[in-house]
Amino acid sequence: MKHTFFKSVLALAAICSIAMVSCKKKLDEAYPNPNASTKVPVETLLPSLIGNFLGSSSAAGSSYGLGGDGLLVSRYIQYYATSSTLNAFDQMSGATGASDNMGSIWAMHYYGQGQNLNRMVEWAADDKKWDYVGVGYAIRAWSWFMLTNEYGDVILKNAFNTSLQSFPYDTQQDVYDTVRATCFKALDYLNRTGDGVNQANLAIGDAYFYKGDVTKWKKFVYGVLARSYAYLHNKTSYSADSVIKYTNLAMTSNDDNATCKFANTGISGTSSYLGILRSNMGALRQTEYIVNLMTGKNSVAFTGVEDPRAWYLLRENPNGTLKGIKPNKGASGLSTADQPNNFWGGSFATTATPANENNCRYLFLNDAEFPIMTAAEMQFLKAEALLRKNDRAGALAAYSNAISLNFDMLTTKYARNIPPGKEITPSVKAAYLAQAAIVPAAANLTYTHIMLQKYIALHGYGFHETWTDIRRYHYDKDLDPVTGKPVYADFVVPFGSDLYIDNGGKPVYRARPRYNSEYLYNIPELTRIGAYPGADYHTKECWFSQK
Repeated sequence: MKHTFFKSVLALAAICSIAMVSCKKKLDEAYPNPNASTKVPVETLLPSLIGNFLGSSSAAGSSYGLGGDGLLVSRYIQYYATSSTLNAFDQMSGATGASDNMGSIWAMHYYGQGQNLNRMVEWAADDKKWDYVGVGYAIRAWSWFMLTNEYGDVILKNAFNTSLQSFPYDTQQDVYDTVRATCFKALDYLNRTGDGVNQANLAIGDAYFYKGDVTKWKKFVYGVLARSYAYLHNKTSYSADSVIKYTNLAMTSNDDNATCKFANTGISGTSSYLGILRSNMGALRQTEYIVNLMTGKNSVAFTGVEDPRAWYLLRENPNGTLKGIKPNKGASGLSTADQPNNFWGGSFATTATPANENNCRYLFLNDAEFPIMTAAEMQFLKAEALLRKNDRAGALAAYSNAISLNFDMLTTKYARNIPPGKEITPSVKAAYLAQAAIVPAAANLTYTHIMLQKYIALHGYGFHETWTDIRRYHYDKDLDPVTGKPVYADFVVPFGSDLYIDNGGKPVYRARPRYNSEYLYNIPELTRIGAYPGADYHTKECWFSQK
């Protein structure tokens, strides 16, 4: 009897076990574990990775990418200033307290792209879709580079080690080495053919960047390499020849430009980061610095010459003229009629979005392409490198070409809602380039010419590249050997009560690591690198700009 009982129990257990396994299998099929490595088509992963270039969204957070931090960095470099006073970022503050300000690129790299990018590369390799693998490494190289240039020391070797609860930081020099190694890995895969390589299939995931054009992705990778060499001009290891080599291989025409594009379906997530649907520009206004550069009022550069691009990039005021504001000063010193309109065409005092885009222009339209890297930028890098080699004729040619390319980009892509009579025509462009104050004789070309024309050409989108440039020229400290004045002529770093109190009289040079991760669990490492408590950590110069 006892024997029969145990046999019955065992049989029942076996039946229950089979039933439970069968039930679990059905549940797993119906409700996959979101934390498991469930393989999905790589074509469905790439769009979100590209979306992270500028500003993605997810249930766990939003706006990871260049955009969120860029609008704060824009205050450091005086692209923009806030329409009111006492804004900490106008004063060159870093993030303070529990704020996640200046944490968007950190979140983009480690979370928004992070393991998603790792999975795409892994699964694309399984399927022998080498073009997807190459694009993945191209994005990762770019992302490492943007990350380290904003934060300096970051988590590199153990970035995706899921067995750790705290993560050691690595040096910026190590990250630069990794950027280049990752670029070469990307090029290796992008050069492969056969197997699962197919432009039409790559275009499925790459619909809003390069449309599956591998040749353009390779130019993008060469552009990252060019930047990585150009930004080290203060180092004894600086190689002008490497800058020239990779700019020649990078984008050379506006058709090659790397731009984020938008479906613009009427909801904010599919529209430009700076457009009215996203409503990110309401409180920002153009500064006196950019206006003076473009209206001939800078005391050193382009003096007396009005730049026709101003009517594409900037906003007029009720007087029909161009004025700008000073950081942390709001409308102080300007009459109501001289206060610049907002970037959607409303009055200076208006921060709300308008009902339509009829007065919007440039990057501030919902469908405006947002440049990530352009041929004009590459030509400015080349011009700077050639001038360092004392090849003045070559530098002048690259410099002139850079300005020309920027004019053409504006007239081709951003010619909507320009005030009547202010449109750039071929003759207008030619007249500007004929000005000796703009394109001098080769013997008179200066770093100031190159860097300030680059500042204009990248205005409105190249937040981080311009910040890197200004930092490597140490704001107002590095002098042009020809003019004897700062390379960034007339640029005034906030001082006195206009400079944030925690700065100790120093300008901003980096962002602190993202609060909503590092300051919650990585305190020992933050302490080691000086970021905790580190009230002035943001003023610590990064390795790339150190002499």
